[in-house]
Amino acid sequence: MDSMDIVGKSKEDASLPKATMTKIIKEMLPPDVRVARDAQDLLIECCVEFINLVSSESNEVCNKEDRRTIAPEHVLKALQVLGFSDYIEEVYAAYEQHRIETVDSLRAGKWSNGAEMTEEEALLEQQRMFAEARARMNGGTIASKQPDADQTLDG
Repeated sequence: MDSMDIVGKSKEDASLPKATMTKIIKEMLPPDVRVARDAQDLLIECCVEFINLVSSESNEVCNKEDRRTIAPEHVLKALQVLGFSDYIEEVYAAYEQHRIETVDSLRAGKWSNGAEMTEEEALLEQQRMFAEARARMNGGTIASKQPDADQTLDG
């Protein structure tokens, strides 16, 4: 990606694709409203800062629960802690919609080479893949440990 496509001060800064963000900004406004380029850049920087803030707080929530992986419930708790409780219901609804769309695309064969899997088969496949990944991480020994509750399809 060209450096002009991303808003940010240096390559170390996390940023968002400018074209995508500009499209999102324009879709949220009436068609007769124009946004100055500086205002677009400022909105994008605000989005980056918001993501950094929520990510950092989500990490804090996760660490307090002695977890190593940030889960959706950690993000929702972070929003509450940061004073964004009014948005939790809408964020959760968007998350649920994403989950439904993801499951639908998996069932449509997008990722499964056209083969249909039951939820039970998918869970068994997930457990097998976790075991393989664990084995690679442990130097090739396959452990019989079952996945933790936070590694299942139900989250």
